[in-house]
Amino acid sequence: MTDSETTACETCRELADEEQRAERAGDHSRAADYRVLRRRHEEFGHRPEPQPSP
Repeated sequence: MTDSETTACETCRELADEEQRAERAGDHSRAADYRVLRRRHEEFGHRPEPQPSP
């Protein structure tokens, strides 16, 4: 698991879920669109959710 997956915000998770749905449906173009949207979000609008302290 990568750092971005462990600190993913709700938007990150939603975009990743949509990407997986598109891949399962065989819609690789749509899946690529969601990958681009997630990367843009991570670069420009991502706000990681606070992680609980151990």
